[in-house]
Amino acid sequence: MPASLYLVATPIGNLEDITLRALRVLKEADVIACEDTRQTGKLLAHFGIDKPTVSYHEHNEAARTQELLVRLEAGAQVALVSDAGTPLISDPGYRLVTAAIAAGIPVVPVPGASAALSALAAAGLPTDAFRFCGFLPVKSTQRRKTLESLRAETCTLIFYEAPHRILDTLSDIAALMGDRPVVVARELTKFYEEFLRGTAEQVRVQLAARPSVKGEITLLIGKGAPVAATTSIEEAVRELEATGLARMDAIKQVARERGLSKRDVYKQVT
Repeated sequence: MPASLYLVATPIGNLEDITLRALRVLKEADVIACEDTRQTGKLLAHFGIDKPTVSYHEHNEAARTQELLVRLEAGAQVALVSDAGTPLISDPGYRLVTAAIAAGIPVVPVPGASAALSALAAAGLPTDAFRFCGFLPVKSTQRRKTLESLRAETCTLIFYEAPHRILDTLSDIAALMGDRPVVVARELTKFYEEFLRGTAEQVRVQLAARPSVKGEITLLIGKGAPVAATTSIEEAVRELEATGLARMDAIKQVARERGLSKRDVYKQVT
C-alpha cells in the first residue's frame, strides 16, 4: 500500500460485519490509530492481527494529528478506526483528515458498518431524503432549540442518543413535533437488537415501562404531515422578517415549509 490515511469502518456489534478489505488494510498498516486502543485491541485479537496501535480521541486529537502526519509524510500507512462504525461519523478524525489532505496525502475510505444507515434501511421510514444530525444536545433547553430548528425539515432525521436521555428526548419530540413517526433502533446487529416504532409518545411509553433502558440507540424521526397554510405566502414572509430573519432567509424557510421553490416564493413577494 502507498503512504495513505485509511479510514476503516469496523463492526457496530456483530464482528462478522467487518469486510475482507478492512481486514487486509489493518494487517498491512504500519500503525492503527484508535479511539480506544483497548476496544480496538479486542477486534484485532479476534482476527489475529498484531499491529502497533496509538490512541486518537477527542482529548488528544490536536497533538496526535501532528504525530501521525509526520509518520504519513515519512511514507507510513496509517489506518484510522473508531470504537465502532465509520470513522468521523460522530467520532474523532476530522483534524487528521484535513491535515492529510492539506499535505497532499491520499485519504482512502474503507467502507463498512454504519449505525445511522443500518437503522435507516430497516426503520420503515422514507429513505429518498434524510439528514444525519449526530448527537442531540445534552441540556433540555438546547435540545428543544435544536428540535425546533428542524421542525420544518421534510426529510427523515437521524440522531444518536444516550439511553439515559432517550425518554426526555422523546418527550421533547412529542411536544415539539407532534405525531410524526418515530423509530428507536437499539443495539443494532447485537443479540438484543430491536426496533420500536410509533409516535414519540407511544415509543416513550414502551420504554418507560421497562426497569431501565440500555444499549446503543439510533433515533429516527419521519416526515411530518403537510401543514395547511393559514396565512398567505407574503404574510408568512413578513412575519418571519419581523422576528429579525433576513428577507432571503425568510423566503427560503417559507419555501421549505410549503414545499415550494424559492423562485416561486420570491415571485409572490416582489
